Amino acid sequence: MAQFGSGYDAFMHASDTDQAGGRAAAFVESVPRVLCCLCGVLIDANPAGMCANCLRSQVDITEGIPKQSVVYFCKFCERYHVPPRNWVRCELESKELLALLIKRLKGLNKVKLVDAGFKWTEPHSRRIIVRLCVQKEVFTSTVLQQEFLIEFVVEHLQCDSCKRDAANMDAWTAVVQLRQKVDHKRTFMYLEQLILKHNAHEDAIGMKNMPDGLDFYFMVRSHANKFLHFVTSVVPLRHKTSEHLISHDESNNTFRYKYSFSAEISPLCRDDLVVLPPKVAAHLGGIGPLVLVLRVAQNVLVMDVRTFRTAEVSSPYYWKNEFGAILGSRRLTEFTVLDSEPTGEILPGGAGSNKNIVVTDVTVCRSADLGMVDRQYFVRSHLGHHLQAGDLCLGYDIENANVNEDLMTGHKKLVDLPDVVLVRKTYPKRNRARTRRWKLRRLAMEEQQQAAARGSGASNEEDEHELFMQELEQDPEMRSHVNLYMQAKDPVVVAQDDNSLAMRDDSGAEDEEEDEDYPDVPVTELLEGLAITEATTGPEPGGDEL
Repeated sequence: MAQFGSGYDAFMHASDTDQAGGRAAAFVESVPRVLCCLCGVLIDANPAGMCANCLRSQVDITEGIPKQSVVYFCKFCERYHVPPRNWVRCELESKELLALLIKRLKGLNKVKLVDAGFKWTEPHSRRIIVRLCVQKEVFTSTVLQQEFLIEFVVEHLQCDSCKRDAANMDAWTAVVQLRQKVDHKRTFMYLEQLILKHNAHEDAIGMKNMPDGLDFYFMVRSHANKFLHFVTSVVPLRHKTSEHLISHDESNNTFRYKYSFSAEISPLCRDDLVVLPPKVAAHLGGIGPLVLVLRVAQNVLVMDVRTFRTAEVSSPYYWKNEFGAILGSRRLTEFTVLDSEPTGEILPGGAGSNKNIVVTDVTVCRSADLGMVDRQYFVRSHLGHHLQAGDLCLGYDIENANVNEDLMTGHKKLVDLPDVVLVRKTYPKRNRARTRRWKLRRLAMEEQQQAAARGSGASNEEDEHELFMQELEQDPEMRSHVNLYMQAKDPVVVAQDDNSLAMRDDSGAEDEEEDEDYPDVPVTELLEGLAITEATTGPEPGGDEL
């Protein structure tokens, strides 16, 4: 149907009428009628001077839009091809499929799309018919609207993943090997959550959990470079690239390589105790040399354990002047706070931190020696806004620790070391997994180790994961960088005396006594659980796999 602009002459006539001593104006509107310039039919006047049928015969606004096209469909994984290399799953006559088909059409940018929909076809006909309604201004103040059909022929094409599965071959082109020279996997657990939050693994065709790190496999080298760039932005990283020639076709002079990116993550982790080399200490403004690692991101934030001054070590500078920790998180000792008295000194918390450091004089003793050995330590700590008398905290018992003396050579300030360095507040050790109402997503990684050789290693990894989750509960700043999901508690069926069944929630078990001051994760920080279907290989303890 043709829609015409308002280019008409209106004539208004006024007539006077007497009603209750007043006068009212009546307006009469008339439209001139003319003959169509082509067929001579009497029509209302319009700028084109033609009727709707003649206008359609003279102007085709769908010119340039193909009336037939091809869409590729993989019958093995039931996905449609989105050029150049993507594949998406869409149901028949769904809005996702409609958007995919419309995006494949050329020439739609010259018209205005008013309506779109499907016309029913037999599901096995391998034909998809789309109905489009478009508008376009053909003459001045004259808009023509036209409806037409486009036929899409569905042709079968095997996607790259199905080709690889059918050929039963390892078709990766690039691999990123992440490694860290430490005896725990705290960094990789945190890195895994960052990868999931930012969906950095979307291009990976395979992942393997190695004894000393993670491997990510990609079909395209650029995808590996993109993933490596993301990891470099969240942890201090350096990498080396190597290539291996797989095949060479002399007829067309083509080569096929496999690329390996060996990436090493800094061995420094949060809560590590470090002795800075003299050159690095001077570069950071005379800080240290005994410092505590507060945060590890793209840069490393360290704090002097005596003056509580903070400084950032950039990733490039660190790799030019490497240094390690003298004591790691596995050497932390539990202390009991006997007294806490603020000194009134408040210092800035460092770059990227919105909290100040409250300097406090704390009296502590080893929890294992409480009531047995009368040995107390007087410590000046940066945990003034956390510790009260009776609280528990973790720290380094330097007095009874064996450290590498070679790391301390050349430092005039390290004449005497502090007996204790407090690191963070902690809580009584309990199994909080049963009462936890949130969970983490996990990557579906292939285990490299054999099942027989994994025995104790698997249990150690589960313990480390539980400690990592407790660390998230106790640290809101660290928790803000990961996604937490609501944990659905399944009710437990119990039998009653009258042979009836009752439902109770096992999360409220009476044998689990929670600390009143234990930090609780607010519900506002939790996300709704996602429906995992195709990519799920089965849930693991502590979280769902993606």
